Amino acid sequence: MTAEQTRSLLTVCLMAAFADGHNDPREREHVRRTAEALSAQAGLDVMALYQDVLLKRVTLEQAVTGLDTLELKQLAFEMAVGVCDADGVHDAGETAFLDRLSELLALGRRESAAIIRDADALADAPVNRPLPEAPPVAVPSIPAGPDQTELDRMILNAAILNGALELLPESLASMAIIPLQTRLVYRVGKAHGFELDRGHITDFLATVGVGLTSQYVEQFGRKLVGGLLGKVLGRVGRTIGSEATGSAFSFATTYALGHVARRYYADGRRLDAAALKASFAQLLDNARGLQQRYAPEIAERARTLDLKKLTAELGR
Repeated sequence: MTAEQTRSLLTVCLMAAFADGHNDPREREHVRRTAEALSAQAGLDVMALYQDVLLKRVTLEQAVTGLDTLELKQLAFEMAVGVCDADGVHDAGETAFLDRLSELLALGRRESAAIIRDADALADAPVNRPLPEAPPVAVPSIPAGPDQTELDRMILNAAILNGALELLPESLASMAIIPLQTRLVYRVGKAHGFELDRGHITDFLATVGVGLTSQYVEQFGRKLVGGLLGKVLGRVGRTIGSEATGSAFSFATTYALGHVARRYYADGRRLDAAALKASFAQLLDNARGLQQRYAPEIAERARTLDLKKLTAELGR
C-alpha cells in the first residue's frame, strides 16, 4: 500500500469520526491521543491529518483521491461505516456523510446498503443478552467464591474472543468488538445487582478512558500501519493476519474493562472518575503482560471462529 493510499484511508477514517458534528469532548480527546499514537508507529504524520480534518482544511473529495482500486474503495466505506456506528447507529449527519462517501467512491447502492445493514445490526445489538458461549478456558486459581470465579472466566473469555476478532481480516470482525465490550459491562453490572442501559455503559466506558469511536479508529489504524490491510482488504479472504498488535490491544482493553467494571459495581458505584481511570490504567498494564500467556488460545479461537454466527448471536 502506498503512502498516498494510507493517507487517504486515515483521512476518511478521521472524517467519519467527526461526521456527527457533536462529539463528546472526552471522545474527541481519545481520537486526538489515537492520532498521536498512530503517528509514532507509522511513517506518516497522523496528527497533521487530524488537524486538517478538525479545521476542515481537507474535503472529502480530496480525501478519496488516493483510493484508486475497488478494494480500497470498499475498505474505506466499510471502515467509515464502522467508525460512524461505533457509538450507536449513525445519526442524520453521519448518514449524509456516508451517502456522500458512497457516491464519491462510486459504490453500488446494493453493496453500500448491505455494509450499512450489517454494521447497524451490531451497533443496535441488545446489551442485556448473555455473552456468546466460548470453549472452556482455565483461569488463575484465586481464593474466591464460585460467583467470582465465574466472573473471572467470563471476563477472560470475552478478552480472548475480542483478541481473536482482531486477527481476522473482515471489517465486520472489528465492528463486533465494541458490542461485546458493552455486553460484558452489562453482565458484570447485573451480576452485582445493577440493571444497566446503553447510555450508562457508554458513559462508563468514556469515564474510564475507553472511547467508542476512537477505539475503532485505533483498531483500524493499527491494522493499517501494521501491514495487515496491505495483505487482505475489506471482506476478502479468511486468512488470519500475522500482525498481532491489534489483537493484544483488544485483549488487554477488554480484560481491563471487565475487571474495572467488576471493582466499580462491587463497590456500589462509589468510585469517582479519577479512581476509575487510575484503576483501569493499572489493570491495562497488567493485561498487556497477561496477553502473551493466552496468545495460543486467542489464535485457536480465531481459527475456529464463525463470524457470521457470532454477529447473528449479537443481533438477537
